[in-house]
Amino acid sequence: MVGMGTVINVALLLAGGIVGLVGGSLFTPRVQDTLMKAAGVSVLFVGLSGALAGMLSAQPDGAIVSGGSMMVFASLAFGSLIGELIDLDGRFDRFGEWLKRRTGNEGDNEFVNAFVTASLTVCIGAMAIVGSIQDGLTGDWSTLAMKGALDALIVLVMTASMGKGCLFSAIPVAVFQGSITFLAQFIQPIMTPEALANLSLVGSILIFCVGVNLIWEKLFKPANMLPAVVIAAAIAFLPL
Repeated sequence: MVGMGTVINVALLLAGGIVGLVGGSLFTPRVQDTLMKAAGVSVLFVGLSGALAGMLSAQPDGAIVSGGSMMVFASLAFGSLIGELIDLDGRFDRFGEWLKRRTGNEGDNEFVNAFVTASLTVCIGAMAIVGSIQDGLTGDWSTLAMKGALDALIVLVMTASMGKGCLFSAIPVAVFQGSITFLAQFIQPIMTPEALANLSLVGSILIFCVGVNLIWEKLFKPANMLPAVVIAAAIAFLPL
C-alpha cells in the first residue's frame, strides 16, 4: 500500500521515543546530560561520514581526492541567506511553542529545543526523499522502514536526555515524507543521481551542525540552513 513506508517510519520513531521517555524518567540529570552528549557525538559522525563519502573519492592510482567544495559553499551560503530572510528557525520555534501549549507542556522548558533538534535530525537526508519516492511510485517501503529503525534509536536517546518534545518530531516526518510520497511522480524526474548526491552531501553537513548544537551551545541555526539542500539539488542541473 502506498504510504505504508511513512506510517512504519512514524510508528518506529514513536516507539523509540516512548522507550526513551520511560527510561529517561529513571535517570538523574547527570546521566541525561551524558546521554545527550552521546547522541550529539553519534549525530556528528553520521553527518561527518555522509559528508566525507560525498566529497572524497578514490582515483585509479589509489589517490584520494576531494570535490564538491564550491557546490557546498554556494549551497550553504545562499541557502542560509534565504533561510535567514524568511526566518525558518523562528518559524520552527513558533510551531514548537504552539505544540507545547496545545499538548499541555508549558512547564517543559526543553520542549521546543527537543522538538526542533529531533525534527531536523530525522527529516534531513536522502533516505527520506528516495524512500518516499520509492513508496509513492512502487509501494516499496523498505527504505523508509530502514530509516525508521535508525530514527527510533536516535529519538530514543534524544528523548531520554531532552524530553518528550522529541516525540513530536513524528509530525514533520509524517508531513514531509507523506507529501513526497503523494507527489512522487512529479518529483522523481528531477531527482537525478547528481541531484541526490548533492542533496545528500549538503544534508549530511546540516546533520553535522545539529550534532554540534547537541554537544556545545547553539552555534548554528540548521533550520535556517535548510534551503541549502534545495539549492544543492538545483546546482546539479546547471551547465557547469
